[in-house]
Amino acid sequence: MQETKPSETALTAAAARAAHLIVDDAPYILADNLAAALLGERAAELIGYHRGNATHPILVAARTQVTCRSRFAEDTLAAAASRGVRQYVLLGAGLDSFCWRSPLASELRVFEVDHPATQAWKRNALSAAGLAVPAMVSLVPVDLGADAPAGALARSGFDRSAPAVISWLGVSMYLDAAGISRVLRFAAQCAPGSQLVADYMLPGKLRDQAGNLYVELVAPAAAERGEPWQTFLGPAAMSELLRQHGTFAAAHLRQRDLLPAHMWERSDALAPVELSMVVRATVS
Repeated sequence: MQETKPSETALTAAAARAAHLIVDDAPYILADNLAAALLGERAAELIGYHRGNATHPILVAARTQVTCRSRFAEDTLAAAASRGVRQYVLLGAGLDSFCWRSPLASELRVFEVDHPATQAWKRNALSAAGLAVPAMVSLVPVDLGADAPAGALARSGFDRSAPAVISWLGVSMYLDAAGISRVLRFAAQCAPGSQLVADYMLPGKLRDQAGNLYVELVAPAAAERGEPWQTFLGPAAMSELLRQHGTFAAAHLRQRDLLPAHMWERSDALAPVELSMVVRATVS
């Protein structure tokens, strides 16, 4: 991504979350009622694509992917918080609005990690929307493509001796092997009981037709805007990476498995796609 501009991926993901409440039907997978505000001057343009093309397979897949993975991460966090976990780390936070819309946020210490340019956009968008950065939230500037998050998080008050939930969504496919290793090394060094929730893009042989169409159309566009996809992983490969970097108990989930079954009994176009998977890895 360009050093002075926010990640376009962060903007389009926020647009998908915002559009879900506009063009899709209940039951809503994720009720992100602040995503539109955080898009600022780009809101009409980016949400407009979904308004005008609500059933386009690429836009449907985008809304499905971003809402499912965020819902699952927040459900995992809620379960962990009920057991006493009080730290939440978002690696590649983008325009995530959890801290401003969830009552649970006030019980936590939250660390939003992302590229400085994306965080600058978010600060401006929050200010324009009349939203302050809460005292329990730290915006931690790190380029995950070049730097490890551990040092910056420690300087921001992250307590590695206490368990945490680490959300790492929509990022791994943009990193090379070294970048992925830096993140997994950080996660492995967190306190036992910490949980990493991460998605990873499947290779072609593990995708279905809809997943392959998504990659064929979206990957070149991402590369053109300076955010190429670099890494595709299957569950076995992700498990091996986890094994190489620490001791984890891991569960791999397809999109269909991220939600209760009744959530897929829908009257809109949303449906699970074999495009990516989510791993929930617990530090032993």
